[in-house]
Amino acid sequence: MLRGVRGATTVTANNREEIFERVAELLSEIARENAIVTEDIGAVIFSSTPDLNSAFPAAGARKLGWIQVPLFGTQEIECTDALPLCIRVLILWNTDAQQQDIKHVYLHDAVVLRQDIKL
Repeated sequence: MLRGVRGATTVTANNREEIFERVAELLSEIARENAIVTEDIGAVIFSSTPDLNSAFPAAGARKLGWIQVPLFGTQEIECTDALPLCIRVLILWNTDAQQQDIKHVYLHDAVVLRQDIKL
C-alpha cells in the first residue's frame, strides 16, 4: 500500500548550507518517527517558497544519502499570507501502516502549519 507522509521546516535565511541541514533534519525525523527505510520510498516531492533559491531541497536529501530515491522539487506559488522561508515535503511510502498511524513532522516555524500535530 502507498501512503503519504507530510512534513515541513523553515530556514532563517536563503542559505545553501542551512537548507541542506534543515532538509536532512526533517527527513531524518520523519524516517525516525515512522521507521522508514529508503528502500520503501516510492518518491519524494519537495516544494519551497519563492524566497528560497540558493539550493534545491532535493540536493539536501542526496547529501543525506538518499541516492536511489526518486526526488522531485517544485516552487510554491507566491502568496501574501504564506509562511516564508519554508520547505515542504511529501514522501510516498510503501507501507502496511494504517493512515492514522502515520506521523507527519513539522519543525521550526513550520509548526504553525499543523498545530494539531505534536511530536
